[in-house]
Amino acid sequence: MNAEHQMWSGSNFDSEDKFGDDRLREECGVFGIFNHDDAATITALGLHALQHRGQEAAGIVSFDGKRFHLERRLGLVGDNFSKRSVIDNLPGRQAVGHTRYSTTGATLLRNVQPLFAELDGGGFAIGHNGNLTNGLTLRRQLVRDGAIMQSTTDTEVVLHLLARSKMPRFVERFIDALRMIEGAYAFVGMTNKKLVGARDPLGIRPLVLGELNGAYILASETCALDIIGAKFIRDIENGEIVVIDEAGIQSIKPFPAMAPRPCIFEYIYFARPDSIVNGRSVYEVRKNLGTQLGYESPVPADVIVPVPDSGVPAAIGYSQVTGVPYEMGIIRNHYVGRTFIEPTQHIRELGVRMKHSANRVAVKDKRIVLIDDSLVRGTTSVKIVRMMREAGAREVHMRIASPPITHSDYYGIDTPQREKLLAATHDLEGMRKYIGSDSLAFLSIDGIYKAMGHNRRDPERPQYTDHCFTGDYPTPLTDKTGGDAPKQLSLLAEAS
Repeated sequence: MNAEHQMWSGSNFDSEDKFGDDRLREECGVFGIFNHDDAATITALGLHALQHRGQEAAGIVSFDGKRFHLERRLGLVGDNFSKRSVIDNLPGRQAVGHTRYSTTGATLLRNVQPLFAELDGGGFAIGHNGNLTNGLTLRRQLVRDGAIMQSTTDTEVVLHLLARSKMPRFVERFIDALRMIEGAYAFVGMTNKKLVGARDPLGIRPLVLGELNGAYILASETCALDIIGAKFIRDIENGEIVVIDEAGIQSIKPFPAMAPRPCIFEYIYFARPDSIVNGRSVYEVRKNLGTQLGYESPVPADVIVPVPDSGVPAAIGYSQVTGVPYEMGIIRNHYVGRTFIEPTQHIRELGVRMKHSANRVAVKDKRIVLIDDSLVRGTTSVKIVRMMREAGAREVHMRIASPPITHSDYYGIDTPQREKLLAATHDLEGMRKYIGSDSLAFLSIDGIYKAMGHNRRDPERPQYTDHCFTGDYPTPLTDKTGGDAPKQLSLLAEAS
C-alpha cells in the first residue's frame, strides 16, 4: 500500500543511498496556508518547491469547515499530488503539508506526516522539520504512562504532550508541550480554526511567513512562496510561535530571549540556492564559500569542475577568484530512479555513473580542481576522482567548500555515526589517500564565517549551529547513551 486517505469529524533516521551515495540528507519540509479557496492545490505546489528537503513521501491535511481530510503518499510530490482525484479529496480553505526525506530503512506510511490526532477540543494536524534530542526519553516516559504510539516518529511525542496538558486553551497547551521538548524544530500545525507555526528557541531550523491574496502561508523556505507567487513577509523568529486565524496573526514568544543559532548547513547544502534564509541569499553565500576557499587553497590547474549540483555556486566563486576557467566536467543525470533495480554490490559500484558521468572533452589531459560542498564518508568522492582519472584528467585536486565534518548531527541532518565520518577517523593526508586525489583541502571554520560576512574572532558576531565541524552542540543531548551522541535510528528501533 502506498497511499492513504482518511477523513475525521518528522523521524525515521538512518539514510544511506541505495547506490552508495554519502550525501547528507535533510529531515523534512513543511508548508501551511490559511484562508484560500485552493488551499490543497497551493500546498501541493509549495511542497513541490520543497521536494529537495525530502523525497521519500509527502502528505497534506485539509479542513473544509466540518471535517479534516488527509492524503499521505509514498514517493514524490509530483507523482502523487498532481492528480485531480487526490486534490479533490482535500477540500477546504486551510491546509498543511509535509515532505519527508529519503531513507533505506523501512518505509512506513504511518510515519508520513502531517500527523493527525483528535484532541480534547478538536482535531490537530502537525508537520515537523528537525529532530528532538529528548524525543526518545519523552517517548519512553509516555509509553510507560500508558500512551499508545501509532508511529515511530519523534513528532508524535508532541501530540501526546498536547493531549496531556491541563491548560484550558489550545495555544497554552501547545506552549506547554514545547516547553517539554529539546532540539531543533520548525512546526506547522492546524486546528479547525487556526494555522500555527513554531520555531525552536535557537532558530536552528528555518521557517518563513508569506501572504498570497490575503491568505497567510508558513513554509520552510522562501522558494515555496516564489513558486505560487506569494509575498515574503518575514522569517519566523527563533523561539516564536505564530497563530493565524480569522482575526489575523498573533505572535507569541514564551521562551527566554536567546541569540539565534541557525544551522550553517542550510547555507552550505540543504536550502535551495534561490531561497533567502534568515535574510541571506543561499546562492550568494555558496559563491562566497567558493571565493573564500579559492583564497585559502589555490592550486595550479587548467579547469574548475563542480560536483553537481550542490558544488556549482562554490565552483563559480572559486573560479572567479583564482582565474581558472569553470567547466562542466561532470554531467548529472536528474532522472535516475532510486528503486528501479535491486542495489546489489555490483550496482552500488556502478551507482555513481548512473548519477554522474564524465564530460571527457572538458577534462581530458587537464589538471582539474573538483569542488564539492562537503565530504561525509568519502565514498562518492572516491568514485568521482576515479571517474575523472578514467576520463583522462592529468591531475585531480579536491577542494571542499566547508570544513571537515568531525561530529554527527542530532538536529535533523542525517549524518552517519561519528566513526563512519571520514574526517573523524583520518587526518588530511589520510583522507587524500582514501579518495585518491592529488591534493585535498577544506574551507576553514574561520572561512565559513568570513563567507557569511563575519569575523569568527569577534565576540559580537552571530553564531551558527556548526557542531558538525566544531563539536559545539547548542542544546542538551538528553537521549545520549554513549559515544558522541545517540543513534538517530533509536526511535525506530525502540518502537520495533
